Amino acid sequence: MAKWVDNEEIQIFREYLQIPSVHPDIDYTACVEFLRRQAKSLDLPISVYYPGDEKNPVIIISWEGSQPELPSILLNSHMDVVPVFEDRWTHAPFGAEIDVDGKIFGRGAQDMKSLGTQYLAAIRALKKDGINQLKRTIHVTFVPDEEVGGALGMKSFVTTDAFKKLNVGFSLDEACASEEDDFFLFNAERTVYAIELTCNGQSGHGSAPLENTPGEKVRYILNKFMDYRSKELSKISENVPMGNVTNINLTIINGGVQINVVPAEIKLSFDIRLAVGVDQDAFEAMIRQWCEEAGGDIDLRHILRDPTAPVSITDDRNPFWVAFKSATDELNLKLKVMASPGCTDARFIRQLNIPAFGFSPMRNTPRTLHDHDEFVYADGYLEGINIYRKIISNVANV
Repeated sequence: MAKWVDNEEIQIFREYLQIPSVHPDIDYTACVEFLRRQAKSLDLPISVYYPGDEKNPVIIISWEGSQPELPSILLNSHMDVVPVFEDRWTHAPFGAEIDVDGKIFGRGAQDMKSLGTQYLAAIRALKKDGINQLKRTIHVTFVPDEEVGGALGMKSFVTTDAFKKLNVGFSLDEACASEEDDFFLFNAERTVYAIELTCNGQSGHGSAPLENTPGEKVRYILNKFMDYRSKELSKISENVPMGNVTNINLTIINGGVQINVVPAEIKLSFDIRLAVGVDQDAFEAMIRQWCEEAGGDIDLRHILRDPTAPVSITDDRNPFWVAFKSATDELNLKLKVMASPGCTDARFIRQLNIPAFGFSPMRNTPRTLHDHDEFVYADGYLEGINIYRKIISNVANV
């Protein structure tokens, strides 16, 4: 175990994991201080912006290239982590403990503090190799708010002059751990489309045989949504990747004031992730048609509606893909290219027509992101540094 505990890069990673940047009510001060120390150790400039509000910093550590006029490389990660239920953990969630098998436990170990410090470790390794500059400038960004939608982080940041001045040409972000001997690469992701439907109708006494009630409309709407959901989920058994499956979940039902009063309205909220290639306008038109068939007088409100982001090309038309693939081929790594089943900050970059890949160098590792006892293997973490060392060198020299 000493070989892991004494390793400089693992010490840095564990220090980052020990910062409880956890929702809700996050204080990012310790993250900013930690990253200032990292920038100083690398002899690189650091900038801090607050695009969303004064509590949510975007931190950028930059390594200027020999041709800074070329579009830059953005290496993104987020600082925030999801809540923990400490009584369900066998290791302190912010203790960064290492067990005898080399597992490093901590909230954010997979999602996604490991990636942020691996970027910095790879740059440190390149500098130790005597490489003072790559061709393109590299900006390592640490953003807030990703776990709750990114509105105060990357979504706000990409609209600023500070982001435009970065002149980003290509970005890397997160994927997830692979339980097999390959690595996921996300070149697209499903589109967030969350809605609330308010079914209005006849109210009155609970004993009356009323027509056109909100409950009748709810039944029709739910049947339509659940039938569509079942049809989509059946694709999984046909080995269709999750990114190509539209997922629908009913998450909230609100309505009613008293057992013997038929309410005037009942509200249904749906968390929907549209598969890659689904036309949002056509999908919404289908829902509105269901509302009319249910009896009408149903209001549709968008809770979240992301613009559809283009797929980042993975062929010879994209020189960054060629460089990325060349690096992984040289390292004999197997890639599984697919659309992300969830959503990451990469979508805000793709929406600007900037190519972005999600890649987290973790293989033969159970996926424990957002789970109790989240962990990464120490040896896998160190392997990821070497992988990123090659990838960063390749893409920054395009």
